Formats: sequence, C-alpha cells, structure tokens
Amino acid sequence: MTTSGNALLLKKQLVELRKNPVDGFSAGLKDDSNLFEWDIMIIGPNDTLYEGGFLRAELSFPQEYPLLPPKLTFKTPMWHPNIYQDGTLCISILHEPGTDEYGYEDASERWLPVHTVESILVSVISLLSTDPPNTDSPANIDAAKQVREDLVGYRRKVRRLVRQSSEEAFD
Repeated sequence: MTTSGNALLLKKQLVELRKNPVDGFSAGLKDDSNLFEWDIMIIGPNDTLYEGGFLRAELSFPQEYPLLPPKLTFKTPMWHPNIYQDGTLCISILHEPGTDEYGYEDASERWLPVHTVESILVSVISLLSTDPPNTDSPANIDAAKQVREDLVGYRRKVRRLVRQSSEEAFD
C-alpha cells in the first residue's frame, strides 16, 4: 500500500468516517490495498424524489489529490440533469480549480483542497434533494429538457429508478 501524503490524507478521512459515520451515506474502499478507489452508497434523502433509494457510486481519486478533485460515478441508473448518461456526476465542487472557461461557475464554487469525502457527499445529497433540479448547463440534456417540459414525467421516471435501486439493493 502506498504511503504518500495524499494516500495518508485519504486514510485519515476513511478512519474518521468509520469512527463518526454521517447520516445519508456510507463510504469504504473498493479494495483494501487501494486508497484511491472508494465504493459509495447514498441513502435517498427523506422527503425527496430519492427517498427509499440506495444509490451506488464510485469515487476515484487522482494521484494529485487533494490538489485535484476526485470523480464520482453512479453505478445505479440515474436520471438527473447533472449526471451524464454514463453515471458521471457534474457538480461544481468536483470541477478542477480555476476559472470556468464557459463562465458558468466562479472559481470559488470549484474544487478546493479543503473538501473531504464527507463534504463532497453532503454536496451530492444536497444536489439530489433540490426539486426541481437546476437545468442550467446540464450534463444530461434530455433530463434537463424533461424537467423543463414535463416535470411530472421527470419525477415519475426518477421515482421508478429509485424503486428499482431499492429492489436491487436486497438482491
């Protein structure tokens, strides 16, 4: 197992999450020999479209962490304007630091090395709790279009995927 400074930082965060679990998600290593690949389970927040869901994801950290952000990819099928069809999450705090070339985000909204696994996942839960979701600069254009044109249909589709996720969690 690597003992570089960034690996030690990840190990510290893992130990802290095990010692003081946070409501709404669980996080652990995919493989005990690799601190840079984590399995995530987000429990759908109460009073949201995702209530009752078990949303599986992977968090992959670059070797340059914490200078560069990790990548979060949902393994559970998701339908959301900020989640690409391959499951990759598009959220400001996971965008590389610096100025947004398209002008949608301030540098202060982007990745900062002070973020932790906990702060990332709390931001993801907050994103999923927003209804209707933000459709500005969407990662999934079709989901954003459905939010704008057929919000009831969008909500129905999300709830169907959430039910499916809860059924699959116990298979």
